[in-house]
Amino acid sequence: MGRPPRSLTGQPWYTLAVLTLANVCGLVDRQVIALLVEPIKRDLQISDTQVSLLMGLSFVLFYSVLGVPVGALVDRYSRRRIVAAGALLWSGMTVLCGFAQSFGQLLVLRMGVGVGEATLGPSAVSLLGDVFPRESRARAMSVFALGTFLGSGIAYAIGAYVAGVSAEGMTVSLPFFGPIRSWQVVFLVVGAPGLVVGALALTMHEPQRGARAAAASPREVFDYVRIHRRTLATLAFGFACSSAVNYGIAAWLATFFVRTHAWTATEAGALQGLLTMTFGVLGALAGGWLTDRWVYSGRADAPLLVAIIAAFGMIVTAGAYPLVSSSVVAAWLLVPVNIFAAMPWGAANAAVAEALPTHLRGQGTALYLLVVNLFAGVVGPTSVAVITDRVFANPSAVRYSLAICTVCGMVAVIAILGSGRSAYRHTVAARLS
Repeated sequence: MGRPPRSLTGQPWYTLAVLTLANVCGLVDRQVIALLVEPIKRDLQISDTQVSLLMGLSFVLFYSVLGVPVGALVDRYSRRRIVAAGALLWSGMTVLCGFAQSFGQLLVLRMGVGVGEATLGPSAVSLLGDVFPRESRARAMSVFALGTFLGSGIAYAIGAYVAGVSAEGMTVSLPFFGPIRSWQVVFLVVGAPGLVVGALALTMHEPQRGARAAAASPREVFDYVRIHRRTLATLAFGFACSSAVNYGIAAWLATFFVRTHAWTATEAGALQGLLTMTFGVLGALAGGWLTDRWVYSGRADAPLLVAIIAAFGMIVTAGAYPLVSSSVVAAWLLVPVNIFAAMPWGAANAAVAEALPTHLRGQGTALYLLVVNLFAGVVGPTSVAVITDRVFANPSAVRYSLAICTVCGMVAVIAILGSGRSAYRHTVAARLS
């Protein structure tokens, strides 16, 4: 007699859909403040340095560092409940940002957003690694990564709209709260959907972790990292270099079009959002499909090969678009740039899930994300700025800085991942044996 069918909420694709929605909401909540800089500065009377703390340190520090203890919780307790609690926390904090009246209040609330979002990455990689077989895992991770591109695109679209209305100082009157400013309304609107997603997370299926259900102790995690240090360092630093290039492009692309081609910030933001939501999504799906196809054919190092191919593509296309004289040609070159930039996202998460045993995926993923997020978040945008300021000493030279950082970063990706392929294959074989 056949096994009875599971309910919809027990299906892997339902779990993936909820996690992807959570990723979309998280990315919007994370990035939208970068698009509200001018109205926030004007209304709260704060400096550029204070704004940078709101966008960077307050979020990134808590998001990255707290991911490690959260990873330990993921290996021990219900992952769906952790995702639900995190989504409710970061979304609630985003909504409360809409009522902030001072820099201090906004700073504390942004810290809370970082704490909440620290739950999603380790939980998602652990859950998806359990509910999807290895032959389709990269596609699942790529669909989850779509949240990054859809969320970024939505944030850019919101930013383009706010840029058009914020100069007017528009206010909205809400029942019980009275008049609030346009940028505060944005926080209310983008934070609310995450509260619904938090409730949906409780309906996800929590799969069994298998024979090794007990979470790994810190000592066991340390021993595994020590034994497989070559593989784990390859993944962390190889994909960190790839992410650093992407962070740098995302941070400076609009500025490049403004300074080099005299576009408006609204035009540049609209282009960036459109490309991210279309060709970024296409690239993520293509990378996941190619990875799974090669894994199915027996190529254990498929995630690394996909990332290496994408790196070569980035050298050719992302190294060229800043240097061409035509803004139209530059914009068209950004089509393959977005495809190649997105291809490794699902492959990277699939590689991490493949290299880690189930009982320490939460902690292992958190350590991986700690390295990637801190390195990419700091080195990516900063390296472009430092070369522009210190080497060229000319703001208009940002085009050359982007080209240099892209080529150097992707050469590093090829070298690191290429040299670590053998170690990665050995780790995967040992885990599956």
